[in-house]
Amino acid sequence: MDTPHNLEEIDQQIQSLNFELTQTTDDHPNMPLLLACLGSTHYERFELQNELDDLEKAIEYRTITLSLTPENDPGVSHLLFDLAIVHGQRSQRLGNQYDIKKAIEYGRASIDLATDGDPTLIYQLLNLGAYHTTQFKNLGQLTDLEDAIQYQSRAAALTPVDHPILPGILNSLGASHTIRFERLGELNDIEQAIEYQNCARAMAPEGHPDLPGVLQNLGAAHGYRFQRLGELNDLEDAIEYQSHALVVSLWSIECLGELSDLENAIEYQSRALALTPYGHPLLPGTLTRLGVSHRRRFERLGELSDLESATEYQSRALALTPNGHPDLPIRLTNLGVSHSRRFERMGELNDLDTAIEYQTRALALTSNGHPDLSSRLTNLGASHSIRFTRLGELSDLENAIKYQHRAVILTPDEQPELPSILANLGVCHSARFQRLGELSNLENAIEYQSRAVALTTNGHPALPSRLANLGVSHNDRFELLRELSDLEHAIEYQSHAMALTPEEHPDLPNNLTDLAVSYRDRFQQLNQLDDLEHAINYESCALALTPDGHPDASKRQCNHAATHILYYNLTGDHFHLRHSLTLFRDASQSLSCAPRIKFMVAQTWVKVASIHDPSNCMEAYQTAIDLLPQFIWLGATTNQRYQDLSMTEALAVDAASAAIRCANHSLALEWLEHARCVVWNQSLMLRSPLDELHSADPDLGTRLQAVAAQLHNAASDSRESRALASGSMSPEQVAQEHRRLAKEYNDLLVRIRMLPGLDDFLKPMKAAGLVQAARTGPVVAINCHEDTCDALLIIPGEETVGHVPLPNFSAQKAQEARQTLESSLRSKGVRERGVKIRQEPGHKDDTSSVLATLWHNIVKPILDHLGYMNSDSSALWTRPPRIIRGSPAYIGFTRG
Repeated sequence: MDTPHNLEEIDQQIQSLNFELTQTTDDHPNMPLLLACLGSTHYERFELQNELDDLEKAIEYRTITLSLTPENDPGVSHLLFDLAIVHGQRSQRLGNQYDIKKAIEYGRASIDLATDGDPTLIYQLLNLGAYHTTQFKNLGQLTDLEDAIQYQSRAAALTPVDHPILPGILNSLGASHTIRFERLGELNDIEQAIEYQNCARAMAPEGHPDLPGVLQNLGAAHGYRFQRLGELNDLEDAIEYQSHALVVSLWSIECLGELSDLENAIEYQSRALALTPYGHPLLPGTLTRLGVSHRRRFERLGELSDLESATEYQSRALALTPNGHPDLPIRLTNLGVSHSRRFERMGELNDLDTAIEYQTRALALTSNGHPDLSSRLTNLGASHSIRFTRLGELSDLENAIKYQHRAVILTPDEQPELPSILANLGVCHSARFQRLGELSNLENAIEYQSRAVALTTNGHPALPSRLANLGVSHNDRFELLRELSDLEHAIEYQSHAMALTPEEHPDLPNNLTDLAVSYRDRFQQLNQLDDLEHAINYESCALALTPDGHPDASKRQCNHAATHILYYNLTGDHFHLRHSLTLFRDASQSLSCAPRIKFMVAQTWVKVASIHDPSNCMEAYQTAIDLLPQFIWLGATTNQRYQDLSMTEALAVDAASAAIRCANHSLALEWLEHARCVVWNQSLMLRSPLDELHSADPDLGTRLQAVAAQLHNAASDSRESRALASGSMSPEQVAQEHRRLAKEYNDLLVRIRMLPGLDDFLKPMKAAGLVQAARTGPVVAINCHEDTCDALLIIPGEETVGHVPLPNFSAQKAQEARQTLESSLRSKGVRERGVKIRQEPGHKDDTSSVLATLWHNIVKPILDHLGYMNSDSSALWTRPPRIIRGSPAYIGFTRG
């Protein structure tokens, strides 16, 4: 009978054999053969799927087959051998002693019946030796170890010298002698172990599957002999062989992504580290390799402890590496990559700055023509790309593209690193498209990512992430050009990526989320409910797989919330609306997510709540406004803060309008004041007097004052220019110092606000404080929304904020008035303050009509409310309004 090789064929064959079994009587002569086939097919499916039920059925069918087979049948030996195998497998799976006893029982019986020419005899002996070794480890009886050595020695004697299994047999035999040395301390055992494993090493070529184990065991044996005899040569050999074992395992990990190879690598290198004394010249390299292995296991399993171990070992290695050492650049690079991974997991900006610092140093130490130059360029570029996502500084993205592009140019087509570099460059172009909206960047992203996928072999561990990123770029192009074929490609690539991603892999939630977004977009295009169901299910799975406190949780919650809103729009089921609003709240109030992302989520929450639940949108507005100082951050450059400010222009006006609709006029005024020109308020805060703080805690006051002064200077171009001109600091160091100062300033504020009576220190003023601003006359804040216009009044002596609706004015009328006034000023030759050029002839001056509009629709209704129109208007003075785009206009009135 042909043996099936894929799951579908196996399932079909089991179904066919089961049907045949129902049609066959117990005494039919074919019954043993039928049962044997069923047992073998179930065992093959067990090997593919690792389902215990298949192993149980294999044992059941093979046991029945043996009971139906005459003792003198020539096939009994093989039946016993097969039964030993399945019991041995169940022992490994369940760890029970019963199965290992049965495996030994059947294994011995099969060997007793086997002939010397039986081609399976070697494997029977080898397996039986392994079963006895396992039983020795379980029970500690020396006779089991003696039996293991006996059977392994016999297997080695029967195996031809050129047989590929011989290195593995010799390795097992040597390992058994090592175990007996550990038990009895006989030097002869460790000598024989080294002899057998040296023979195995000589027979196993590079790439042989047993080579890492041979090298590891040989290194361990030399280590034991060093402990016994104290010969330094044994210590050197132990370190060399175990290091070589790690290199071989890492090659396998790089090419195949096998988790077992990674586990072996960590085990080998941990043993090598334990054997390496402090001060030994090989110690830094051993620490570095162990750190790399832990980082790779983190990338595979997402366990934070692995990442901490990686950073610890690589930091120790770097500390032991003197300047000028040829391995300094690679150790800087590896530690930088680990810090970058820790930022992605924990969200601490300091890790990312540290990564870029180390990787920049590594690049500076790398000569042109060095074989690692391209990989160091792409690692540094990747870190800059990640920091762009966090801070939004376009210079980081430009640096990322510059480094990645240079890496591509330096990398020949046949180099195995090229797909990774192309993939990273594609991600950078995708990010630049999302920032600038230029189609050329998106086309470049798809081109580079397509090349990366085409060059990546099936089974490569990076293939799923490259497929997923290519899918995202196709989705972006669909959103821009609305070509359905792009959306179909996105789903195809992302589905493939998800299918290739192991269940325990930390990238799986990302891949599920990306695929869900594409299904959601296709639902909006084609209105097929199945697509929406897929989106909901994949997003739910992604969230379930996301650890608590993960920095990407907010983005996944936001995506899930958006999908639930679509479901609500389709079905009218309020469960989906409530769940959506809860997800938006949780996402925007996360403690672990980057402020930039939280602010974007809060803005989306505001829009959804304003449309679907206007009466309860106040919390969403409060969250967004509270996030403003974190979004427009002191640690960013002034240009970046103004860039971010442009994204928040309407927030204060919209929020105040919502508060006014809820008759919460004090809150409306607070929000307007909080959001009013955030950058300017931050600058004022850095120059604020600190008398109250100095009285409460002089040391904190002095430190805050010093940091504030440095931050104020850091915001000026002159400081950076002086630093760069003098050569004292690089642009990267200037930026990092600025961010460090901003973080210290915020940390100091947190400490200060814990002091008694200082809980509101340097916070935006509450309404109770704002009403004190009107000392000599009323102050009016005019909020001009796209639908309505309102005046908020602070009147001397009154504790509440007044309100005057201005129904005949709106944002559109304000814009028209502004355009008319600007046109009139241009016609008069007025361009800027203090600059006047010749007046244009024949231009109609509409200034009076603008002033009339403002008088009738804004000023007069306010004065009527104040009662000023009933008194001597000649005694009324107004202070010019301060109008800032996206902010209220403030007007002060004074009675003469």
